[in-house]
Amino acid sequence: MRFLFYALALSSLFIAPGRATAQTAPPQPATRPAGPVELNAGQLCAAAHVRAAQRTATSSVSHRRKMDRYDVKYYKLDLAMENNSLNVAGLVWMRVRVGAQALDSLAFELYQAPTGSPAGTATMLIDSVVVNGRRSPGIRRAGPDATAALAQPAAANSLADARIYYHGTAPSGNSAAIGNGLSTRSTVHLDTYQGAPDFAYNLTWSLSEPFSAHEWFPCKQVLTDKADSSDVWVTTTLPNKVGSNGVLVRSVPLAGNKMRYEWKSRHPIDYYLISVSVAPYVEYVTTAHPAGGPAVPIVSYLYNQNYLNYWQSDINQTAGFIENYSALVGLYPFADEKYGHTSAPIYGGMEHQTMTTQDGFSFTLDAHELFHQWFGDNVTCASWEHIWLNESFASYGEYLSLQAFRPSDARPWMDNAHLYALQNQGTIYVADTTNVGRIFDYYLTYKKGAGVVHMLRYLLNDDTKFFRALRTYQTQYRGSTARTADLQRIFEAEAGRPLGYFFQQWFWGGGYPIFNVRWNQSGNNLVLRVNETVTQASITPFFETDVDYRLTFSNGTTQTVRRRQTTATQTFALTVSGNVTAITVDPDQWVLDAPGPTPVRDNTLLASRPAATAALPVYPNPCHEQLQLPATAATAAEVRDATGRLVLRQPLAGAQPQLITHSLVPGLYQLRLVGAQGELLGQTRFAKE
Repeated sequence: MRFLFYALALSSLFIAPGRATAQTAPPQPATRPAGPVELNAGQLCAAAHVRAAQRTATSSVSHRRKMDRYDVKYYKLDLAMENNSLNVAGLVWMRVRVGAQALDSLAFELYQAPTGSPAGTATMLIDSVVVNGRRSPGIRRAGPDATAALAQPAAANSLADARIYYHGTAPSGNSAAIGNGLSTRSTVHLDTYQGAPDFAYNLTWSLSEPFSAHEWFPCKQVLTDKADSSDVWVTTTLPNKVGSNGVLVRSVPLAGNKMRYEWKSRHPIDYYLISVSVAPYVEYVTTAHPAGGPAVPIVSYLYNQNYLNYWQSDINQTAGFIENYSALVGLYPFADEKYGHTSAPIYGGMEHQTMTTQDGFSFTLDAHELFHQWFGDNVTCASWEHIWLNESFASYGEYLSLQAFRPSDARPWMDNAHLYALQNQGTIYVADTTNVGRIFDYYLTYKKGAGVVHMLRYLLNDDTKFFRALRTYQTQYRGSTARTADLQRIFEAEAGRPLGYFFQQWFWGGGYPIFNVRWNQSGNNLVLRVNETVTQASITPFFETDVDYRLTFSNGTTQTVRRRQTTATQTFALTVSGNVTAITVDPDQWVLDAPGPTPVRDNTLLASRPAATAALPVYPNPCHEQLQLPATAATAAEVRDATGRLVLRQPLAGAQPQLITHSLVPGLYQLRLVGAQGELLGQTRFAKE
């Protein structure tokens, strides 16, 4: 999800001149102005979160326990709705799997106006609840918590069918992340980003993230309980169309100029990703052709032909995005159904499964919401504490699309991400999941998180491994939910070493490192003295990380070297073949570090060649599970593989230190023992069998 509200006022907007498109439909003349301002998708997302009320999770703890007595298998919504009203009437059929104990009541959530509200206040009324064909003898309601007694208990481990008949009017108090669970509007924008004037148009749409699905249909708002499948049937007055999840299997004409639109999805879906949009839309269809997979229809429901003409070239870029993402992280997960869009004035976008709701079609908005179909929809965060697994990766999808289609704009995007991340010193981890604004914090959830994804790519130092990790994540948790620890395990498998330190620093920790570099040169010997300070020492006192240094020589050539910062102050000795005139820290913007002073030459630093060190006596060599090391003053052992990649780093202590090697794959390795200041104290080669 992403938002727009205050983004127009921000001074450092992301500018992307020109537009690249991947068109599978014949291009049409567009009336959109050339060279539009492409707003950063994270700015769009965070801004409307600022608009939102500080909404808390709805159900009480005791009611959550009641809902945990069953597992939702299927939702069917059969509703009557119009494009100019918040009124809803119909039924919701929930098929549930009863838990280990018989079920004597069905607990669910449905909005109810607060006690004491004046007559006519928007509320949802329950007409009846029928479970396994028998009507509930009594329904208890306490705010949004509803509990229907069962006429006959449902047996443990059985499937039970519950039909909840209801009607009412959805509230309109800015309760969801963007507006309300259900919203209606009589005017819309041709182009929110360019400030084009509104025009008259009636439509009604849903947006349930994070806690507002219950405002328009009875449900269980628990992230870890995805329904296995869903149907959304909506009856409305022609010429309205209804957009929703999955495939439109039938449009059934009814009396009174009505039409029932029957949408079906047979993929797991979380409650907040079920959606409806009702308006007299025009339909526009293109197709993506990802390599190795089926063609994917892209079905867009747009306000009118003028709106389509205006945005058509931008909509056409979606096919290329699908094809690129499918090549990088696995085939589009809902290819047997569709991808698509419905238009609504939501000041950004919302990643409804298989049919994103969007307010316009900018490059980064399209890229962000589409990547959510993998990160957020196919695999959903198991708790709002871990919302970065949805939003940070969707934000990084913007960067990946820029790399593929506008490579000159990718670096400015990452610079922008770092700039905004540094505005908040907090953690990506969301401790307060009752606070919508904190869940969707622009600086942390979007920008810092995207920077951390980028650092995972840097850490592996191998795009084959990085994208294989993302594909593994998509495959292993397909149709399910995941937490940060699940992602960590996958990246550890690719890295071949524990990464707890990385996630402790960057996910759980706060603040940023600052690198202060002094250097000196004597002949071919160069010394770097790097002092790391941090912006939030009480939270994260040190960041252990690789850092790139670009050496610029007097003849204009450059060389980039990578060194690992393992202590606050570290000295690195290098051999160079030219006269160094300048050094740049992290020149390619990999590390989320705060700006530090420009590296300066310090003639007091000794830049002589390090004394030669004898080969270390280590045994057994070859080894299996461990390698016995000699007693030295070394504080750490570093192991690099045949390509020079750091594959293991272990602190050392004791009179007879050992290197634990069981995590290494068989092969030849270079071992270096380093001291507290990063100085080399000994090195050798060894083999792992």
